[in-house]
Amino acid sequence: MRSALTEQRLNPDAVQLVPGDSHESVKHLMTARGLVDVLIPRGGESLIRNIVENSTVPVIETGVGNCHVYVDADADIDKAVALVVNSKTQRVSVCNAAETLIVSKGIASEFVPKVVNELSKKNVTVRGCDQTKKIVSNIETASEADWYEEYLGPILAIKIVSGINEAIDHINHYGSHHTDAIVSESKENQNIFTQAVDSSSVIINASTRFADGFEYGLGAEIGISTDKIHARGPVGLEGLTSLRWVVSGDGHIK
Repeated sequence: MRSALTEQRLNPDAVQLVPGDSHESVKHLMTARGLVDVLIPRGGESLIRNIVENSTVPVIETGVGNCHVYVDADADIDKAVALVVNSKTQRVSVCNAAETLIVSKGIASEFVPKVVNELSKKNVTVRGCDQTKKIVSNIETASEADWYEEYLGPILAIKIVSGINEAIDHINHYGSHHTDAIVSESKENQNIFTQAVDSSSVIINASTRFADGFEYGLGAEIGISTDKIHARGPVGLEGLTSLRWVVSGDGHIK
């Protein structure tokens, strides 16, 4: 790492590894106020929660990725199938992979069998609500806990809703405010969704996998923040910078 920095004519001490890999060393880092400006925890929900609740150093909380794709009644079915499969299976172990598929009842009978068939080809285990199981019976039953779950694996839960308002309510209640997508040809519903869904990335007619600092042109991504103060969404180096004001005068008084 030092040689790479030197090759770019940067201070080789600009990036450092903190010695120690125990819980005690993490505790020291969390309480190094005055030496450390900010912590950005990366890892599981329990690690992030522990640091947020116990750190005396400011923390930018990187969110758990319980991401949703909502397929609207006005969606293009072939487009929706491709987007759902990509959102779930392009890389199942990352925070911007889809974990729950929400489907409008107006399109469910035609769409759900097609998407379940394609997901099965990718070895994805599908869990569905009661209405979903009436359409496709050979899937597992989704429990209340499934709607909160970040699987980070080849599992997807499906929920059928009456329409866009119920979809938004479900996402804002169960989601992690990370990344949520709508598949719809209706401009009106696209606008309703982007205004009402309280997530750091809201995506229209594209895969949730695009919620990424590199894809957004931010350079190397440090994390995806679900905070609303300072950095939100994918965080790159620019997002971590702060301003210092230099005021120049010539005897000006107030």
